[in-house]
Amino acid sequence: MSKDNLDRLFERLQGQFDVEEPHTGHQDRFLEKLNRSQGTVSINKKRPTWWKPLSIAASVALVALLGYKVFAPQPSIEQQVGKIAPEVSNTEFYFANLIEQQVQQLKDEKSPENAQLVDDTLAQLQRLENDYKKLEQDLVNGGDTKIILNAMITNFQTRIDLLKDVLSQIENIKNLKLNNDESFTI
Repeated sequence: MSKDNLDRLFERLQGQFDVEEPHTGHQDRFLEKLNRSQGTVSINKKRPTWWKPLSIAASVALVALLGYKVFAPQPSIEQQVGKIAPEVSNTEFYFANLIEQQVQQLKDEKSPENAQLVDDTLAQLQRLENDYKKLEQDLVNGGDTKIILNAMITNFQTRIDLLKDVLSQIENIKNLKLNNDESFTI
């Protein structure tokens, strides 16, 4: 057949071609009939594909587990420290309240004469607080518990001693000023 004959044939059959998809399982039924007509037995029976839904479910479960591990709320350092050494929570609460009261008293005593002393003290207290946070992290990371707990208590005691000394110095400054003012006569 020449190319012109083929083109005329397709033009004549235009719109008469079967373009529909066969029904589900058509290929299996066709192969079964073909095998029966030839007298052969088909060994390749299609098994149910249970592994596909199972693999999808396993993938979803794996993604959910990884998502939970990544986005789950992590316990704070204070909670982790509380689990490692429960007595630290009570001690920290006591010392923190005592320090907070003394810091408030220090801020109340601030005046132009002692402003530099108060500001320096607050900066030193912040450094000590940062050191305490590092000690908590060391405790959580598995450092020597006994040594770290002693260092934490020493940190609190250092802060309390610092505040007591500064408050004492402020009281001395106030007394000196008061005494100097009283010694002048007009």
